[in-house]
Amino acid sequence: MAAAVVDSAMEVVPALAEEAAPEAAGLSCLVNLPGEVLEYILCSGSLTAADIGRVSSTCRRLRELCQSSGKVWKEQFRVRWPSLMKHYSPTDYVNWLEEYKVRQKAGLEARKIVASFSKRFFSEHVPCNGFSDIENLEGPEIFFEDELVCILNMEGRKALTWKYYAKKILYYLRQQKILNNLKAFLQQPDDYESYLEGAVYIDQYCNPLSDISLKDIQAQIDSIVELVCKTLRGINSRHPSLAFKAGESSMIMEIELQSQVLDAMNYVLYDQLKFKGNRMDYYNALNLYMHQVLIRRTGIPISMSLLYLTIARQLGVPLEPVNFPSHFLLRWCQGAEGASLDIFDYIYIDAFGKGKQLTVKECEYLIGQHVTAALYGVVNVKKVLQRMVGNLLSLGKREGIDQSYQLLRDSLDLYLAMYPDQVQLLLLQARLYFHLGIWPEKVLDILQHIQTLDPGQHGAVGYLVQHTLEHIERKKEEVGVEVKLRSHEKHRDVCYSIGLIMKHKRYGYNCVIYGWDPTCMMGHEWIRNMNVHSLPHGHHQPFYNVLVEDGSCRYAAQENLEYNVEPQEISHPDVGRYFSEFTGTHYIPNAELEIRYPEDLESVYETVQNIYSAKKEDAE
Repeated sequence: MAAAVVDSAMEVVPALAEEAAPEAAGLSCLVNLPGEVLEYILCSGSLTAADIGRVSSTCRRLRELCQSSGKVWKEQFRVRWPSLMKHYSPTDYVNWLEEYKVRQKAGLEARKIVASFSKRFFSEHVPCNGFSDIENLEGPEIFFEDELVCILNMEGRKALTWKYYAKKILYYLRQQKILNNLKAFLQQPDDYESYLEGAVYIDQYCNPLSDISLKDIQAQIDSIVELVCKTLRGINSRHPSLAFKAGESSMIMEIELQSQVLDAMNYVLYDQLKFKGNRMDYYNALNLYMHQVLIRRTGIPISMSLLYLTIARQLGVPLEPVNFPSHFLLRWCQGAEGASLDIFDYIYIDAFGKGKQLTVKECEYLIGQHVTAALYGVVNVKKVLQRMVGNLLSLGKREGIDQSYQLLRDSLDLYLAMYPDQVQLLLLQARLYFHLGIWPEKVLDILQHIQTLDPGQHGAVGYLVQHTLEHIERKKEEVGVEVKLRSHEKHRDVCYSIGLIMKHKRYGYNCVIYGWDPTCMMGHEWIRNMNVHSLPHGHHQPFYNVLVEDGSCRYAAQENLEYNVEPQEISHPDVGRYFSEFTGTHYIPNAELEIRYPEDLESVYETVQNIYSAKKEDAE
């Protein structure tokens, strides 16, 4: 019966909303319904915000039900932007109608800015000051971020250019916020020992588009602690750790009781949950991200140690981090409290090696060398983070030449946030930006800072300053957009068009064309190094700029390319920079690329019709 009432009422509401006349036919019937039924109808999800606005203007009863801070507008906000509800407390007073308006305005502003990026920055990397419009936006930043996420979640094969720039903007915004949080964290006194919090900041900065939070990671660790407590209860049902409440920082002094906790931890972590050191894929950045360590249940010594340390301390065992060379360890004090201790009064724990407990001699055997007593000492949070970022820095330097060096860039940012005057790292950062051809103004700022810190770097600094200034001058001299017409006589040998999915005959990789030249436009050195002269047509043939499925960008000779008879999407981070949509057989160029190759799209349609339609007919 209730369902029938609701259904009939739902039919009345839109009509009332349109007419907005108090004497309309069904109004008295509707407004006489119980308040909870009316509220249920208005919150059912079938009415838009505009509908609610019109309904609320029909009479006092409906206006009161649709008050700005009430359930109806809260539901409108929740249905439209569900991910934002976590930012509101159930006990707070919220003007939901006003929040709706502010969020709607932020969304329009976000889309306006994203739409402008392709036109402004198609020919260059987004400069440092390119995000200034975003930083000056009014309204909550979370609203702007939420709209960017909505853009990224649009239907998979469309709006690729919007997604490309939305991702860049979101990456920038979140990294700036995380970096500020990390800098504030580093200002804490030395006795502030939240190692996990610091590690999560590193994780977040390197993975800004992932939903990573200290709260979620702590919740996962708490669930492991519960399992340890269950095992511990079987060892000693009256163990004091079992009485600890969440958030307590009590420590157990008795060695035997501490030992029971560690035994229970080792069983749960390594036997029950199967955590282990990642010996097979040691040099993988995922081993350093705490959320990945918990998901994959593997890591390297420092990340495994931080997990082990966090669990032990929650259960009252005061383990401490040891910045041991080549292999991060934890130490467990065996001496009496207040006594004068040396390195032999500790047992050293190898969390990477299933919690194995080591003596000093065994530690040296582990790394194959004798070390001084100082290296067995405890280190503070900043030193632990320095080592984690140092590991990421080393991994970043190992990236291939065709990659974006994003890990190296991120780890340099993190290291310099902790130690801003490291001359060699500043110089590496300047060289990296120069090599990538991005942010020349920032390169000059870095070089000026290096010269102030260490005038002895004048040679390296002078070279980079000179070439960076030349780069800036060349950019100023660039005029207009080069338009390439297929119909032009000098382009008569060009067989393929932008947007086509191709396959390399020799190397077998799949790629998409995003540019072409009638002949090879690279310098003599590149032509010699790539052995272009050995090709039957040498460098006197069309060459194509292609985005390859492995993330690289290459310059391929026409004779080495062929149509891919089974076209597929190309997983390359820069696809959206050049293309707006993948149709299933080819990519459609965005407005900026089409300006440069105005006749290619028609050629693509002809090729697709001839190649893929014919293939489909043959299959039938």
